[in-house]
Amino acid sequence: MKTIALVAGGPKENLADLTIYNQREIMWVGIDRGVRYIEEAGLTPANAFGDFDSISSEEHKRLKKDLPHLSTYPAEKDQTDTEIALEWAINQKPDRIYLFGATGGRIDHMLANLYLLIKSPSTLSKIKLIDRQNHITLYGPGTYKVKRKNELRYISFIALTPDVIGLTLEGFKYPLKNCHIRLGSTLCISNELIYEVGTFSFLDGILIMIRSRD
Repeated sequence: MKTIALVAGGPKENLADLTIYNQREIMWVGIDRGVRYIEEAGLTPANAFGDFDSISSEEHKRLKKDLPHLSTYPAEKDQTDTEIALEWAINQKPDRIYLFGATGGRIDHMLANLYLLIKSPSTLSKIKLIDRQNHITLYGPGTYKVKRKNELRYISFIALTPDVIGLTLEGFKYPLKNCHIRLGSTLCISNELIYEVGTFSFLDGILIMIRSRD
C-alpha cells in the first residue's frame, strides 16, 4: 500500500512520533521546516516543498544538493506551502496520505490545513491529519467501519457542511439512528466504541471524524 507522508512545520510539541508510522512503502515529504523534522526522526525525505524561510541558507543549500526534486517557491504566493504539497501528493494517486505538523501554533494555519482536506472530494477518507493527540479524517456519504483503538479512545463527529443528513452510529456508547446534524452541533462530541468494530453511515454532507487520546 503506497503512502505519502507530508510533514509540515507546525510546533514540534504537537508533532506525532513519525517513526511509529514508518513502513516500507511510505514516501516522506517535507514542507518547509517539516523536512528538518523528518531528518531529526532519523527518516529520509524523498521530496520537499516550500519557501524555506524557516531554515538557514546553509540547510537550504544542502537540501538542494541532497533532494534533486526539491521545489522552492517564493514567500509571497497565492497558496500556502502545505496546499502546494498536498495538491502534489493527491496527483500521485497514493492509497493514503498522512499530514503531520499541521496543527497547533497559529489558528489560521490550523483551520486552513483542516479545510485543505476537502480539496479532492473523491479522496476525502484517504487523507488523515495526525498530531500527538488526534487523528482527523473527512468523509463523504457512505457506510464506514471503525475499529476500537485504546490509545485513541474518544471519537467525535462534526458536520463540516451546513447539514449532515441521516447519520447513524452503531456499536457506539451513544448510538444514533438517521439523525440530522447541523453545522455547529456538539451532539456527537466524545463518543466511544463499545465493541471492537463499529459503523457509521450518512446520506449527505461532509463529516469530520476526530479520534483523540485524553
